[in-house]
Amino acid sequence: MVHSERLGTLDFVAAFDDPAAAAKYSEGPRRFVPGLDALHRMTAILLAETAPRDARVLVLGAGGGLELQALAEAQPNWTFIGVDPAREMLLQAERTLGSLIERVTLVQGYIDDAPAGPFDAAVCLLTLHFLDAAEREATVNSIRQRMRPGAPFVVAHASFPQAEEERGRWLKRYEAYAVASGAEPAMARKARAAVDASLPALGPEEDATILRAGGFRDVAMFYAAFTFRGWIARA
Repeated sequence: MVHSERLGTLDFVAAFDDPAAAAKYSEGPRRFVPGLDALHRMTAILLAETAPRDARVLVLGAGGGLELQALAEAQPNWTFIGVDPAREMLLQAERTLGSLIERVTLVQGYIDDAPAGPFDAAVCLLTLHFLDAAEREATVNSIRQRMRPGAPFVVAHASFPQAEEERGRWLKRYEAYAVASGAEPAMARKARAAVDASLPALGPEEDATILRAGGFRDVAMFYAAFTFRGWIARA
């Protein structure tokens, strides 16, 4: 288990475990993450390139159920294990999935609470940016250990230049995109301040290095959208 007391992210977990926040979760990512629905579609396409028709897929950070819903709709023969530490977010995932829940098993916890596998594919979207570099590498390694050799892994999260001047510039763009997408300006400013103060975001090069250090190969970026990046890799 990636212990929450070691992560320094207890405030984030508590925020996601709020029933009102969980119920409104689907509104936030689409306002703050450019091309979120397209990211989900690309994820399904990338996994399907090599995953079997009846793939068993691990989804870490599955609370809310948005990526589970997209993947389950795209691939009707896949089954899923969805892992998340926030109970309310898992309840929201159940509501989001509806009848698709029949192909999904939800697990409350962290990566070491997931079954040992082996899985035919794995996904981790908008999650690893809550972890510092050491915990991120440990989590990536734990995901890889649960995957079949050569199985595809798609990961995406906040990842942007961290030099002081560049970091500030990109965070301004993060805020501006949210406002342009319909977020209240005050809420967008608050979100930017929270990311600036508390999110241990890394630069894209360091993120790619962590994937390789965690045991993945053929690491390739496929998604870049303001402060977010995504990679496809092989176990």
